[in-house]
Amino acid sequence: MSETLYLEPAEWTTQAACRTSDPDALFVQGAEQNRAKVVCQACPVRTECLADSLDNRIEFGVWGGMTERERRAILKRRPNVQSWSRLLQAAKAEHARAEAAAAARTA
Repeated sequence: MSETLYLEPAEWTTQAACRTSDPDALFVQGAEQNRAKVVCQACPVRTECLADSLDNRIEFGVWGGMTERERRAILKRRPNVQSWSRLLQAAKAEHARAEAAAAARTA
């Protein structure tokens, strides 16, 4: 069973897929943003990164696989969210439980 791991803000950055990349590659515009988002696809801390960017209203760059425009749209749709970290961690845990239950049914 997959276990949900909560990392403190300073800890998740040490596991980010982009930690050894050129930071400027994540602060691009236009079609280049799609290339930057590829780095995030298999990142083990994508959820933590996205939550941090939403909680701190980071305006520029690709964070958690989302552009600034995509993040603004989420913030606009859900203006009452107090903590994106809590919300996304809960969703991640629920997803892991659902996957484990599905795997148990097929085993």
